[in-house]
Amino acid sequence: MPDLFTPLSLGDYTLKNRVVMAPLSRSRANSNGVPQPISAQYYRQRASAGLIIAEATATSPTGRGWINGPGIYTREQIAGWQQISEEVHRDEGVIFVQLWHMGAAVHPDFLGGNKPVSASQITLEGTLPTPIGRDRPFKQARSLSKTEIRKIITEFAQAAKNAIAAGLDGIELHAANSFLIDQFTRDGSNLRTDEYGGSIDKRLRFLSEVTDAVCDAIGSGKVGIRLSPSNEIWQVKDSQYRDTYARAVELLNPLDLAYLHLLEPRPDSGHDIQTIDYQTPNLRQIYNGILISNGGHSAASAKQMILNDGSDAVSFGKPFIANPDLVERFRHGWPINTGNRSTYYTNGPEGYIDYPTFTAEASSPV
Repeated sequence: MPDLFTPLSLGDYTLKNRVVMAPLSRSRANSNGVPQPISAQYYRQRASAGLIIAEATATSPTGRGWINGPGIYTREQIAGWQQISEEVHRDEGVIFVQLWHMGAAVHPDFLGGNKPVSASQITLEGTLPTPIGRDRPFKQARSLSKTEIRKIITEFAQAAKNAIAAGLDGIELHAANSFLIDQFTRDGSNLRTDEYGGSIDKRLRFLSEVTDAVCDAIGSGKVGIRLSPSNEIWQVKDSQYRDTYARAVELLNPLDLAYLHLLEPRPDSGHDIQTIDYQTPNLRQIYNGILISNGGHSAASAKQMILNDGSDAVSFGKPFIANPDLVERFRHGWPINTGNRSTYYTNGPEGYIDYPTFTAEASSPV
């Protein structure tokens, strides 16, 4: 029977274990979205993961609304990612990068005062930090034209090509957590009446076209996708979420993707995000390919998830922040460090590359 440490065939690759590093925004790029050498060190420290899914990375200037978040659409950004891929590969790691467009979550402060774009004219509930202030309320987005939709799809495909050119092993589409692809998917944010809105299949058209485009660009064996079927970030709801995401998975089945990644905290996991209805078991029955689950797992619950065929691999977010050697800690039952939340999004080495391995801890003076 497989466990966390059994190799796994995933798309074009064979992973050395089933412990996946989930994408984690850490705000260490420069103001132009260029990954810095410190990030190459950070990811190499965690190359023992079966798969690293690097942080959400913008496909275009209009989709980048995270302070010191990276992009992958300029030569300088691509060169920054190349440093990262080279370092991870030195330790025989496998690394994908998550691609996103934040849609209505991009504040005008990032756009020279221009409105953000989305499926429809909506305003998200909540705030995000911008270069001007920490808790800036979201502003109303404008609806994308069909010409603009086609341009964004092309940008996703080009970003996927850029990732491969940078030496990365593949990409994950961020179709979760109420960002642009998810804004098209949910009927609470997609109010369109054309071929991109209305019925479930029409609302899923954007997701399908983006996925097709990146698969055509780099091959489906290098493409994963992340969905969050029951999360309602910023009050972006879907009145048909069970049927919507079941249909999304059905549409993904024929594409032979590297994997489907479900972000959905398990009930009673104590995760910050509360699910309205845990859908992972249902979607596991529908999806024909490799499934990675993410849901506030411990080593023990992840092991049971795999043993019970609930998923093929399990991704971990916060535990990887404070434990660069998380795989070995799980393997040997060593204690797990707790991360310092105050340094999650600071732009420096503290709380980023200075967490010790277990061996270093054991040899430190008392």
